[in-house]
Amino acid sequence: MPKPDLEGAYALNSMDDTKRLYADWAGTYDQDFAEKTDFQLPDLVADAYASLGGSGPVLDFGCGTGLVGEKLAALGVSPVDGADLSQEMLAIAGRKACYRDLVSGNVLDGYQMPGAPYAGIVSSGTFTNGHVGPEAIDVLLTLAAPGALFVLSINGVHFDKAGFGAYFDARTDQVSDLKLPVVRLYGPNATGEHKDDTGYLARFRAAYTKGYSI
Repeated sequence: MPKPDLEGAYALNSMDDTKRLYADWAGTYDQDFAEKTDFQLPDLVADAYASLGGSGPVLDFGCGTGLVGEKLAALGVSPVDGADLSQEMLAIAGRKACYRDLVSGNVLDGYQMPGAPYAGIVSSGTFTNGHVGPEAIDVLLTLAAPGALFVLSINGVHFDKAGFGAYFDARTDQVSDLKLPVVRLYGPNATGEHKDDTGYLARFRAAYTKGYSI
C-alpha cells in the first residue's frame, strides 16, 4: 500500500489504493503536505480563474480538502461545488464552509452534479501522475455551460506521458482559446526532490456542451 505522501500519490495505480491513501492522508494533508512543501498550485489556479473574469457557479474537480475553494471564496467567487473520489477528503473540505455542494465519486463513472451547468471548472493537483488523464475532461465538458471557463493544472511529466497534447489537438470543436502557461508547483520555501517541478495551467473555454446555458 503506497504511503500517504507525494511519492505514494504518484505511485497509485488502482482505485482501491487511491481511496485508502487519501483516507489515511485527509486529516494531515493541509499541514503535512500543502504547508510543508509550500504547495502554491491551488492559489495559482484560483487566482488565474478570478483574473480571467471567472464567476460562479464553479465546479472544483478533485477538490480534496478544499484548498482551491478557500481561495476562490477569499476572491469573492461563488457559489463553488466540489467533487472528489475521497469521502474523507471531502469531509475536511466541508468543514471549511466554502462549498455549496460536495459530491463523491469516480469522474469516469460520470458525476450527477446538482449545480450543473457550470460557468467555470477548476482543478488543482488532480491531473497528475497516478491520477486521472485527459479522458476526464470529456466528462467535465458535459457539466459546463457554453463558453464556460476552465483552469486545470496539469503536471508537466503527466502532460506528455498521458497524451494531453494529442487530446487537445483532437478537441478543437469542443475546446477554444487554449493557453498552456508553465508554472512552478511549489513556492520559494519548497525543499526536496520535487521543489522545482513544473506543470501547465490549461486555460480554455468550452466550445461545445450538451446544450446547457447559464
